[in-house]
Amino acid sequence: MIKNYILEKRKFVIGGAAILIVLVYLIRLFVLQITTDDYKKNADSNAFLNKIQYPSRGAIYDRNGQLLVFNQPAYDITVVPREIADLDTLDLCNTLNITKEQFNRIMSDMRDRRRNPGYSRYTNQMFMAQLSSEECGVFQEKLFKFPGFYIQRRTIRQYTYNSAAHALGDIGEVSMRDIESDDYYIRGDYIGKQGVEKSYEQYLRGEKGVEVLLRDAHGRIQGHYMNGELDRPSVPGKNLTLGLDIQLQMLGERLLKNKIGSVVAIEPETGEILCLVSSPDFDPHLMIGRQRGKNHLMLQRDSHKPLLNRALMGAYPPGSTFKTAQALTFLQEDIIQENTPSFPCHNGFSYGNLRVGCHPHGSPLPLVPAIATSCNSYFCWGLFKMFGDRKYGSSQNAITVWKDHMVSQGFGYRLGVDLPGEGRGFIPNAQFYDKPYKGRWNGLTVISISIGQGEILTTPLQIANLSSTIANRGRFVTPHIVKEIEDNEIDSLYRVYRYPTIDKIHYEEVVKGMRAAVTNGTCRTAGFIFPEGEICGKTGTAQNRGHDHSIFMGFAPMNNPKIAIAVYVENGGFGATYGVPIGALMIEQYLKGELSSASEARAEELSNRVIYYGDEER
Repeated sequence: MIKNYILEKRKFVIGGAAILIVLVYLIRLFVLQITTDDYKKNADSNAFLNKIQYPSRGAIYDRNGQLLVFNQPAYDITVVPREIADLDTLDLCNTLNITKEQFNRIMSDMRDRRRNPGYSRYTNQMFMAQLSSEECGVFQEKLFKFPGFYIQRRTIRQYTYNSAAHALGDIGEVSMRDIESDDYYIRGDYIGKQGVEKSYEQYLRGEKGVEVLLRDAHGRIQGHYMNGELDRPSVPGKNLTLGLDIQLQMLGERLLKNKIGSVVAIEPETGEILCLVSSPDFDPHLMIGRQRGKNHLMLQRDSHKPLLNRALMGAYPPGSTFKTAQALTFLQEDIIQENTPSFPCHNGFSYGNLRVGCHPHGSPLPLVPAIATSCNSYFCWGLFKMFGDRKYGSSQNAITVWKDHMVSQGFGYRLGVDLPGEGRGFIPNAQFYDKPYKGRWNGLTVISISIGQGEILTTPLQIANLSSTIANRGRFVTPHIVKEIEDNEIDSLYRVYRYPTIDKIHYEEVVKGMRAAVTNGTCRTAGFIFPEGEICGKTGTAQNRGHDHSIFMGFAPMNNPKIAIAVYVENGGFGATYGVPIGALMIEQYLKGELSSASEARAEELSNRVIYYGDEER
């Protein structure tokens, strides 16, 4: 029998075509059932409405239990685009007090998958957020006229005090990056943007719930599906207790009124931040409601930069407060001895043509009075001697040892505070100087860093941390603003001590020097203001293109200290002019819980002073 090859080939073609059709159907079924949920959403939306239940955000308290941040009800309007039918757009716009152009822009942005990657015609989409109870009431009366639109109850933040805006932070609508990085969020959700609200977002936000509602054939809600068995309640966010003392915070803000600067106070034993003042500041109420964007832009355009958290981000020369860190380094490296009048001071440091000025005092001095009188010459000679010491082999090796000591004391790198935006300051190394000087430099070349000038930059938080370290006689806990998290442990970083490379024995002499500065030195005003406080302090006057900056660093009491503080007032002049009195008043407020009548009068006088910023008066 002769084989029909044409028929045989046709059989394979038909079989192949059939297999191909089956494969196409299988692939299509896979796409419909696995890779996309549009059809499922379509089917489900005909029968069900998944209504998100937003949790209440955790409240925030100060260290004394004062409520700082809480929630108040607000209402969002959502829409299921597929359900919109015979919409009277003009009536809707008039009811919500928006224009038709705004309506069209909202709907366009909603459908834009780049702006709203979770968009689906079959699910609830955010239309308008944060309506007040009054606005929602007007819309509620007409809701039956706008099919597809729904009211979603949620909460927004409210503040007890017009204070601590930089520390507390704020919340705002999620960005595309937020949505892409965490599938918890959808368009229209809110997230912490700054401060504690941002750092502790995972605890504060809680967990969303959902109600599965059943629809009839006309889309009307019939009740909970399966009697609510599939509903999931929302879980409230965790409450936070801060180390912040709100009364101390408000006093700091008051004292820095009409000034640019910051005040940072720390509890030495725990590292808890007692106040975090940055001036100029702003009212946190500006960051809630639908005007948040407009207010944020206004603050952003302010030439004095009220949004800048100077306490964490400001990079300043520390001035003479840095001499305490120098003294500890020189003692550790055996460059100076505690009771030896090592270096002369004839109204300043002189070497060849180089001169660094100083104010009149006895000479030569040992360490304690050198700190008390803030002798520039003493610390210039100390640095010059260290960088020229043969045991290091070269100035490059000496500055490496010097920098390592400074870094261990909390300078040059971020401390790791539990707030966003912390700056690192700057401590130069050998390579920094080798480049411009081609390796030919010595202690004289960089002598200004000995007194906290030149290339040295620190943040107010770092200066406060130095004060806390000295108060603790050689140890510190990483500064942190959150004291407790409801039902949770705070990060172990904020529970353990860190130890600088300085032996504990050397701190006692520096403490004596800081105490002498208050009893008979540059910080005498602090003793006049609060004599029973047993304050230890150190002034600083940092040179600037305009007026010098006024700085104070201190702690109290001398033994068993409860508060360490740093004050920085830009263009404030001598440290004793603004830094010392502000620091002393803050210490008195914290230790006594109130100011004496004389201190209250002084606080009022300080708060009314206006600092000139260049040629401009604030």
